[in-house]
Amino acid sequence: MASLRSDPIVMVGEGWDGYHLLDSGHGRKYESFGAHKFIRPEPQAMWSPRIDDWDAKSEFQPGSDEDGGGRWTHAPDLPEDGWPVSWNEVTFTAQPTPFRHLAYFPDMAPVWDWMREQLDEREDAETLNLFGYTGVGSLALSRHGRVTHVDASKKSVAQARENAALSGMEDKPIRWLVDDAAKFVAREVRRERRYDGIILDPPKFGRGPKNETWRLEEGLPELIRDCRQLLDNDSRFLFLTVYAVRMSSLALAGLMEEVFADLPGTIEHGDLAVREAGEGGRLLPTAIFARWSNPV
Repeated sequence: MASLRSDPIVMVGEGWDGYHLLDSGHGRKYESFGAHKFIRPEPQAMWSPRIDDWDAKSEFQPGSDEDGGGRWTHAPDLPEDGWPVSWNEVTFTAQPTPFRHLAYFPDMAPVWDWMREQLDEREDAETLNLFGYTGVGSLALSRHGRVTHVDASKKSVAQARENAALSGMEDKPIRWLVDDAAKFVAREVRRERRYDGIILDPPKFGRGPKNETWRLEEGLPELIRDCRQLLDNDSRFLFLTVYAVRMSSLALAGLMEEVFADLPGTIEHGDLAVREAGEGGRLLPTAIFARWSNPV
């Protein structure tokens, strides 16, 4: 039976050449994405900034409600088509989007490292990336074997393919699928498929390619139960991240403890966070997570 570690842990992103959290405070954060600097809203930055002057190429001005909206203000010399950044051997395009992020989630870097650690030196693993967005996680996993990448957005999957080409990884064994993640997983259960690892990053709200509606609180329990059916005693991990919800990581861990009761391994939960650059850098929380691991 999978054991639950009740004390939360923090997975900390320390920054790398493709991303640094330079400063934060007064509900905003100051970041570098490659050579360009940005200011974005961050309600959890309740403290005061440490740097007096934030010299940024662009700033996102939020809308009037907390669920979205807003616009970017850009410097004239910001590349319209984006610019390449890298994480280890993976290269991808950074570019401001209408959703206030820059086409990848840099706080996921410690998660990409963690998944690789679970797979050790394997090159024959079968892994699944649900809500895979622009494919950085899928490219990170592809060193270990076949990856199935699923996202409901045709545009995101197209960009993921472009990132694979930019990385010189277009020949990696990755299936790029435009599909509703929950429906795809349900079909995989009926096909009696199995995977060595699953990562999923479901949104708070979304729509599938055929206008299917997704609401996290309603859909997540069944999705996790279906994902469990794709894993067995020899599988290595499942990693779940959740952003922008009023929910504790304990809730995610409690769900996984119930669903994974018949498997060996360990369930852990906590926060993703990014550390500010410089001495004594503060930790800025970004998301909650729960994960199951099974060192075979």
